[in-house]
Amino acid sequence: MQDIFPYSILDLAIIRKNADAADAYQRSLDLAQQAQDWGYKRFWLAEHHNMSSVGSSAPTILMAHIAGGTKNIRVGSGGIMLPNHSPLMVAEQIGTLETLFPGRIDLGLGRAPGTDQKTASALRRGRMETINDFPQDLEDLQLYFSLDNSRSDVRAFPAEGLQVPIYLLGSSMSSAVLAAEKGLPYVFASHFAPTYFLQAVKYYQTHFKPSEQLKEPYVMACVNVIAADTDQEGNFLATSFYQMALGIIRGKSYPLMPPVTDMNKVWTEQEAAAIHNMMAVTFVGSKETVAAGLEELIKLTRVNELMITTNIYDHEARLKSFQITSEVMKEISNELVS
Repeated sequence: MQDIFPYSILDLAIIRKNADAADAYQRSLDLAQQAQDWGYKRFWLAEHHNMSSVGSSAPTILMAHIAGGTKNIRVGSGGIMLPNHSPLMVAEQIGTLETLFPGRIDLGLGRAPGTDQKTASALRRGRMETINDFPQDLEDLQLYFSLDNSRSDVRAFPAEGLQVPIYLLGSSMSSAVLAAEKGLPYVFASHFAPTYFLQAVKYYQTHFKPSEQLKEPYVMACVNVIAADTDQEGNFLATSFYQMALGIIRGKSYPLMPPVTDMNKVWTEQEAAAIHNMMAVTFVGSKETVAAGLEELIKLTRVNELMITTNIYDHEARLKSFQITSEVMKEISNELVS
């Protein structure tokens, strides 16, 4: 059986209009259960804070929810924002998850706060990181997982000795440099911050240094996909995603709204331009349209895996989009091999 180009899911447990977080968590679990049958490799959960429409403020708890309700899909953090947490506690929590669900847990790490600066200060109790803190926190975390820490006065149980893969997330050059230096897989947030995408990926691929975890560079690109039976339907469904994205532009947290027939009644010309620029790595439309876009991206960037994020108001339409995307990725695998 030939290898399938890996494709995964990034979920934020987005809360819909007139619904609550419990609804979001149930929809996330339902998606994960379906996704493992469609061939998705991973189901990752992001960390965000002080956002009323985003339910993923505690990714490790949601990871347990998803892993406990599925059988074989890998479950991870996309990511845990390490500066918000003690490396010791992250090791203990992830080690607990890996012990409960052996061989299925991924640890994705980011250095951004996942929120506004005031909330970040509350999370960190006034301690704001310097440029050197994240690499040191990463080293501390890796040590807690290592058997080399067995003689230390401070040890992380049950993490010690567990082989949990670590991934570095980023949207700029700094994480690309660190991932290459440390020999770790690199995940780029091209779904909302595409500016340095090509530059960062090329740097990482060129400067990668092998490590115990990884012998060759491994890049994952996060992309927005909204797939439907036709381009027209896909563009209609995408208006929910665009309305939610308006919150980023306006500094507000909007729930996932029903789709509309005319976005020009919702956003200004300037807001539309800003969102299209921010969401440049977005693929909307029919199976054929989405397939052409994703295949071109893979060939251009030589990434090793795609992480798909899809925000559609209707749950069944969202499931269908992910199912279509899985069909697309299997067909792309055939094209890449031939």
